[in-house]
Amino acid sequence: MTTAVERPSLKAKERPGDRIFATSTIVAGSLILAILAAVAAFLLVQSLPAFLADPEEFKGDTTNFWSYVWPLVFGTLWAAFLALIMAVPVAIGIALFISHYAPRKLAQGLGYLIDLLAAVPSVVFGLWGIGVLAPLVQPFYTNLVEWFGWIPLFAGPVSGTGRTTLTVAIVLAVMVLPIITALSREIFLQTPVLYEEASLALGATRWEMIAMAVLPFGRAGIISASMLGLGRALGETMAVAMVLSPSRDVIFQLLTSQNPTTIAANIALNFPEAHGVGVNILLATGLILFVITLVVNMIARVIINRRKAFSGAN
Repeated sequence: MTTAVERPSLKAKERPGDRIFATSTIVAGSLILAILAAVAAFLLVQSLPAFLADPEEFKGDTTNFWSYVWPLVFGTLWAAFLALIMAVPVAIGIALFISHYAPRKLAQGLGYLIDLLAAVPSVVFGLWGIGVLAPLVQPFYTNLVEWFGWIPLFAGPVSGTGRTTLTVAIVLAVMVLPIITALSREIFLQTPVLYEEASLALGATRWEMIAMAVLPFGRAGIISASMLGLGRALGETMAVAMVLSPSRDVIFQLLTSQNPTTIAANIALNFPEAHGVGVNILLATGLILFVITLVVNMIARVIINRRKAFSGAN
């Protein structure tokens, strides 16, 4: 007579700690989505009066909300684009130096100094831009207009104070530099050693190894870091408001005293005295900035997904 042997259950017993942790992560993720949706709904509801407001409610010669917000959108994108052009190559160079060229002690110290820039308040960067950078670069701007004034971007008349769009772009580039550098450095350090050793074994120099192995592996990570820095530049308020002499005009010239302002700076400068529909107009411009930031991140996500199979960002 045989007796059936009971088999132990293959399903492991779930511990209370695992259940609590899983629940907390779900709640945290859902909370982020809920907050994002609440912010979007608030901005949308508060912006509706601005879309239907009378032309008299808008300052200047604007006749509707879109003619009011378009110069602000241009100034926001233009300043952030210039900052990104200047910051990304420098950040990649610093990240490569720290990860593949510098001695260990020097790399640690330099990385620490770069990370410290991220802790500096934006108002300090604004004061630095007004008191130090603008007077320092103003003579250089004068020479640029004399040498390259035939190029529309450098056409005069040059600003006598140095508080121009290019100065703001330099300040924003310094502000986003630690973000892009820190993320790029970590991505480069994740490059598989096998890729690097294989390139060197085939006779490649160190730079050729970086070009063939490190940079392709970190391409998606560089894009992610750049988009994160772009988000910081798009939303920067105090530094732009303090350095620029703003105007709501579409101006491509970089060195003149008349400069396009940004959405965030415009809100900061006008919100204290706004009332009635004026508050709704400023909130509507905030909604536009919210949409721009969301679109930028969506584009970055699409680009990164194309490199998911060979990427240091996933």
